[in-house]
Amino acid sequence: VRFVACRLVFLCEGSDPSEATIRREILMSMKTGKGWIDIGKADLADGFLEFAMSRIEKLYAKLLEGSDGEADIRVHKADVEKSVFKVLSYQAESAVAQGDFQKAVTCVQRCKDMLMKLPKETCYLSILCYNFGVETYEQKKYEQSSFWLSQSYDIGKIDMKYSVGKEMQAKVLRLLATVYFEWDCNLYLDKALKAINLANQENLHPAGAFLKVKILLKSGASDEDISSAVAEFLHHEMSLDFCLNTAKLLLEHGRESVGFDFLKSAPERFQSSPDLGKITLLHIEFLLQNKRELLAKQKIEEIIIGHYTGKQLLPEALNKLHIILWDRAAKHYETKSYSEALHWYNYSASFYTPGQIDQNLAKLQRNMASCYLHLKQVDKAKEAVKEAERCDPNSIFTKFIVYKIAVMEKDTDKAVETIIKMVKLAEKSPQCEDKLRLDENTGTNLLSLAAQIALENEQHVVAIKALEYLSEHLQDYRQLFAALKCLVRLMLSKIMAENEEKRYVIYVLNNTFSAAQKRLGESFREEEFTGDMRILEAHWFRKVAWNLAVQFSSCPEKMRDFFLLSFKFSQFCPSDKAVLIAQRTCLLMAAAVDLEVGRQQVTPSEQAVLFSQALQHLQTCKEIWKVLKLTGDFAKDPTDTLLLLYEFEARSKLNDPTLSSLMESVWEQPQIEVKTLEIIASLAMESPARYPALCKKTLKSALILHRKQPVIDAVKYSKCLHSLINLSLPTGITDLDACVLQEVWDYFEDGLNMVSSTVAYPETEVLWLMIRAWNTGIFQYTVGKYKEAEQWCGLGMRFLNHLGSLKKSYE
Repeated sequence: VRFVACRLVFLCEGSDPSEATIRREILMSMKTGKGWIDIGKADLADGFLEFAMSRIEKLYAKLLEGSDGEADIRVHKADVEKSVFKVLSYQAESAVAQGDFQKAVTCVQRCKDMLMKLPKETCYLSILCYNFGVETYEQKKYEQSSFWLSQSYDIGKIDMKYSVGKEMQAKVLRLLATVYFEWDCNLYLDKALKAINLANQENLHPAGAFLKVKILLKSGASDEDISSAVAEFLHHEMSLDFCLNTAKLLLEHGRESVGFDFLKSAPERFQSSPDLGKITLLHIEFLLQNKRELLAKQKIEEIIIGHYTGKQLLPEALNKLHIILWDRAAKHYETKSYSEALHWYNYSASFYTPGQIDQNLAKLQRNMASCYLHLKQVDKAKEAVKEAERCDPNSIFTKFIVYKIAVMEKDTDKAVETIIKMVKLAEKSPQCEDKLRLDENTGTNLLSLAAQIALENEQHVVAIKALEYLSEHLQDYRQLFAALKCLVRLMLSKIMAENEEKRYVIYVLNNTFSAAQKRLGESFREEEFTGDMRILEAHWFRKVAWNLAVQFSSCPEKMRDFFLLSFKFSQFCPSDKAVLIAQRTCLLMAAAVDLEVGRQQVTPSEQAVLFSQALQHLQTCKEIWKVLKLTGDFAKDPTDTLLLLYEFEARSKLNDPTLSSLMESVWEQPQIEVKTLEIIASLAMESPARYPALCKKTLKSALILHRKQPVIDAVKYSKCLHSLINLSLPTGITDLDACVLQEVWDYFEDGLNMVSSTVAYPETEVLWLMIRAWNTGIFQYTVGKYKEAEQWCGLGMRFLNHLGSLKKSYE
């Protein structure tokens, strides 16, 4: 608003403004400029202050025009000088705010030169320079700050009548000494010391005496000089805290002699203070820091005696004493000086009354119990824990000590029971001692320790239980997988157990692998658990599951489950050749087991489930096999054959309508083996499958392949022909169609040709062909088909000539 008003006044100004108008313009410009400075926009102030200065000059000229004599001129000049002084001081403020040190110095120097005519402004200018000193000190511009503070002090001495006073001068000098001290104590030490001595001469203040001690300590002054500086405190009223800070300063700088003397004299000055115990505590702290434990113990025992004779410490001081005692006990505990740690804990316990309920007392008793356990004093540890439970019955830390005792005493039931209680406490909305929220990892950390303690004491049952619960609650993935692997190793050591225990082992292993698989899937959202970590863990579980599958070869279902687990873990690994081969093998084995179990006598619905599962595994395996074949030469690999046979068996026994399309791809294969065709033929008639036409077609293809071999295997050929004739010519059926008989006749002719061309044809198979042909003739005879009967019986007799030792029996 001032800014706008000021602009409007400028616009309203005529060619020859009046004295009143000019004065209004000067006042408004100065106030507007000062306003911008005060709100931190000094750059906007400069224009208004310059305008104010030009208007002051114009006012002075106008006043001189209307003057009646020398007296009037002096009055006008004094009037104008006050305004000039004020504008210059504002311009100095603006320059400091904008970091223009030289301009600020020039403005202040002009103000300083005007003080002879304006002595009443001495105090204002001195304080202005002090403020500049404070501002530049806070910005750590020590050189500028020292200049302004020196100016403030010097200006304050110009006119004692209008001076800022000794207290303010001392304040300026103390800050100047601080600036020198912080700027470069070694370089400006003398200046700092001179400034503080001057300050203390002007007005002795505890802060001045304290600063002097700091400077002397930094300068490495003698104990005598420091004692002399400290003695200045004795001539001035000071607070207890100020006294304590001084003592701390002395002791922290290694001036024990001066510091302890000062502490000894202090109680006399504060005899009536309720906070007198603070001095004693400080004394104890520094005795301990200087390894004077014996003297510290004496002081502590004096406090304990005073506590029971009406000289109690205030609650705040007593709490601090407990902290000191516990800290000292903890240090002894860390160095395994358990007896000494107990000594300090007992000091702390001395301040509690019998029957008192306090969570800190519970913690104290737990700490003491830990010391007793290390000292093998189990009975005393039990007493301490009992007291801790009385004070804080729902503390997980107390349960942990109970657990440690149970493990030490080899009480497995008690240890397991305590672990369960610890888990329940960890799952609740946790609250620690002093009503502070328990760190979310505390429960899992304690369970980790519990598992470790059980393992160290070879109590595997307890360790397993701890690890089971731990794996359910751990959030840190590295800790989690360490726990899961430890649990797996423990269970592997029991894998050869019998009956009930073995079932439990398998149950825990399955749960552990499931947890590992689940958490690996979740770990993608965890930044701290990197991809490399995930792969390492997945490989570990993959290999263990594989080994378990091999180990359970005598139990197909378990073998299948572990192969599938191995496959699932492998999906978290990079798809390199080794992993792809492992995945293929896992799925083939799983499908093989499902087919094997499905062949056994189970219900049709169970068979359907098993065969369907096998098909799912095979489908996934086929996709992996496609990728794997791109990585190298697998010409001699039987995977294609196994995939075909397994898929054929599953689809045929499920009566799958896609079976025909599968077989179309089989007939198209140029390199299919005879053995594969024979197995397919066998499977086509294996219950619950029944595909006689498909079986015949397959056997025919097999016979063709047999005949194409460079050297025909007569034994294999005979078996294949046997199966084909059996399928085409069922035993005991007399009313066969003529075309069927002709088809079968051709098979017999093929057999006779083969028998005639090789001596390797098995005699038993020749005998079988002879008997089947003869019997077929007999069946035809019984129904009056004498011509057909003669043909078939004649065919049988043609085989007779090829019998060896049996020929005579059948002639």
